[in-house]
Amino acid sequence: MKVVLIGAGNLATNLGKALFRAGHEIVQVYSRTEESACALAEVLKCAYTTDLAAVPTSADVFIFALADDAVERIACLLRKGREEQLFVHTAGSLHLDVLPTARRGVFYPMQSFSKDKEVDFSIIPCFVESFLKKDLELLLALARTVSDTVYELSSNDRKYLHLAAVFCNNFANHCFALGAHLLKEHGNLPFSVMLPLIDETASKLHVMSPHEAQTGPAKRRDKRVLEKHRMLLATKPEMGKIYELFSDSIYYDQLRLKEDTCGIF
Repeated sequence: MKVVLIGAGNLATNLGKALFRAGHEIVQVYSRTEESACALAEVLKCAYTTDLAAVPTSADVFIFALADDAVERIACLLRKGREEQLFVHTAGSLHLDVLPTARRGVFYPMQSFSKDKEVDFSIIPCFVESFLKKDLELLLALARTVSDTVYELSSNDRKYLHLAAVFCNNFANHCFALGAHLLKEHGNLPFSVMLPLIDETASKLHVMSPHEAQTGPAKRRDKRVLEKHRMLLATKPEMGKIYELFSDSIYYDQLRLKEDTCGIF
């Protein structure tokens, strides 16, 4: 397919490379930053521009891989002369209808991307949606050329998918940052000492559910250990609040699971 890529950031870079390797033609890359546009265009062997007026008026799909707050504005600026074109955004939290064309869709690859770290796109789940059936079929076909796991998902359900991803990725990573702070402050230990533990936890999730993999004092409701931890965090009230919320959530989640298994609910 002929693709115009609007954006040259982390997601655009990884998606553009995956599409290029799958044999699609990236017609042009647009970015407001010439350095980014030029760098990606060189890899994708295509033209680039920093001028919206120079963006082509036709392609099989225009993919908007931009910051969420820029998608609607840039799409509206590009609509004139492209009213019959398929506009697609890549955001997990934006509704399909932020795009101003009748032919509109979503192509959401659920992953955390960085320009400098190549990812195996084939294992990334992709979620697509479109206003028109023919465009949905086109997006499903496009997604299947780069990913082995493709789902059709509505905007309403996708916002919960994105929320789940925030818990599983962003919040989990913040917990790593808090742990790294404690290690540095008490013993000046490198965060690498935690990696075998983190890797084993993540590895378990390939063969069991998060509920089954849960361990620790909160699950056991080990009051002695919990109280010791509270005392250690007495001078860090914000971290203490997080500890309490997580501990209570773990305990009651496990309790609900147990009651559900026993047929109480």
